[in-house]
Amino acid sequence: MLTLSATLAIVAVGLVIVVGGILGLRLHAFLALIIAALSVSALTPTATIEWYDLGKKRVQVFDIQPNHLLLELSPGIVNQPGRRFQLVARNQKSGEVENIGIATVTKFITQKNKEGDDQKYAAASVKMKSKKEDSDLTMLDWKTIYVVSPEVRSNSRSASRQTVGNRVATSFGGTCVKIGILIALAAIIGKMLLDSGAADKIVRWSLRLIGEKNAPASFVLSGFALSTPVFFDTVFYLMIPLGKAARMRTGKDYLFYVLAIVIGGTMAHSLVPPTPGPLFAAEELGVDVGVMILMGGLIGLGCSVFGFFYALVLTRFVDLPLRETPDMSLEDLEKISKRDESELPSIIMALMPIVLPVLLITGNTVINAILKGVPGPEISPMMRSLDNFFELFGNKNIAMAISAGLAIVMLVRQTKQNLTELAMALQAALASGGVIILITCAGGAFGAALQQTGIANLFGDVSGASTAVILSIAFIVTALVRLAQGSATVSMITGVGVMASFATGVELGFHPVYLAIAIGCGSKMFLWMNDSGFWVIGKMSGMTEWETLKYVTPMTSCMGLFGLILTILAATIMPMV
Repeated sequence: MLTLSATLAIVAVGLVIVVGGILGLRLHAFLALIIAALSVSALTPTATIEWYDLGKKRVQVFDIQPNHLLLELSPGIVNQPGRRFQLVARNQKSGEVENIGIATVTKFITQKNKEGDDQKYAAASVKMKSKKEDSDLTMLDWKTIYVVSPEVRSNSRSASRQTVGNRVATSFGGTCVKIGILIALAAIIGKMLLDSGAADKIVRWSLRLIGEKNAPASFVLSGFALSTPVFFDTVFYLMIPLGKAARMRTGKDYLFYVLAIVIGGTMAHSLVPPTPGPLFAAEELGVDVGVMILMGGLIGLGCSVFGFFYALVLTRFVDLPLRETPDMSLEDLEKISKRDESELPSIIMALMPIVLPVLLITGNTVINAILKGVPGPEISPMMRSLDNFFELFGNKNIAMAISAGLAIVMLVRQTKQNLTELAMALQAALASGGVIILITCAGGAFGAALQQTGIANLFGDVSGASTAVILSIAFIVTALVRLAQGSATVSMITGVGVMASFATGVELGFHPVYLAIAIGCGSKMFLWMNDSGFWVIGKMSGMTEWETLKYVTPMTSCMGLFGLILTILAATIMPMV
């Protein structure tokens, strides 16, 4: 059995490989994550892996009586009296998983569950191997005993005895099944938005709508919208020329423009799918993507408002001059600012690839929430039709595929590209998306390997801990990884790997979407030289390294902390369980 120190040592090995590989050896993030996954999996004993797998698939014990148990049934688990289950525990000396008793279903009972709904439970008599333990089941430590079906026990034993390569490959593939298609489609949408001029159109339209004097607010909103399908670095690259052009027209507030672009782009990047980080967090924690979009969007906008006022106060005391940068001269800026509007698509076409999947996915979530618990005969024909529509088109993969199709049509219509040029554009998008898929799935394999070590035990039993404590742990773990290796996405992947056990094996007391958001907020901390975004912001805006550390890093860190506070308040006031 792994001791706490041994578990910590194995986890430390994995983190050192990721951080040291990326920073010290300059390895690609995919290689660093895969090597870390293989190493952690190889160091973890098979009995520990088996115990972890059993913990995910065990039958929940609803009530413990002196001579029988009440088992909480999932559909199909128990279908007749006489069904037998095994009671398993770990040998304190050898660490091996052993059978310590048999539970036999005697009858079924219907009782109120924690939500007040009627639920069917199975009453089971228990026969322990050690006769002295038969007298009173309430005297046993049920935190160290699992009730599992014989099939689950057999499958878990087989899974734990797979080769290291097979275990890592299975976890890698499982992550790809969840998010591979989404990331590929998001890459296509982002590329089409950029090449067609749709992204430029959205920024200009928001500037015109809000007014040039309110350009910072426009940049915040535009950056937030664009960073959902497009990586932050690309969004900043797209928008900074417009910020410089606005500075040339107004003659002031350049630092405000730069910070406004960072504010919107960075929060959506870590909180709103289909960006890979929040998408991965949602899938691994079992959060509906629509719920993640809604709650991540709300918390992200709240953080953006905070960041806006932070920047507003800061720029009253600080001015940043407009400087020429290697990527763009002041002459080039004038050309961009005077680009003919007729070259850009209409605002409806430009917004459709972003807005449509959000409406479809969140619509599916809302309809499911409305109809939850409503008996079939009481559902009206109109609601049934809506349910059927959103069940098909509100599927995340279908919705993103429709959006990608619209984006491709928009590009062809706007630029009059032939099939060869379109194929090249799609190839470039998928090449970029493929790298992201590799990194994200390798992170999923690393996260699975971390969970199999029993890493949740590092924090003890948090089932009785407060909401603030659990969410703060998730925030701190992610922030420390961000400080060490730089990438917000990799820090989220690692944070999810550490915290995922809590969402599946512990009674949180709140919806796991808040855990995903706390992890996303933690990834906003400590922007510095080991993050590519640091250099993109500094070099393209013309800021020195010290100016970037002085103006941008404190702002993003404060936004992350503010996001944690909002998340704790939301989880406390509206736990959604």
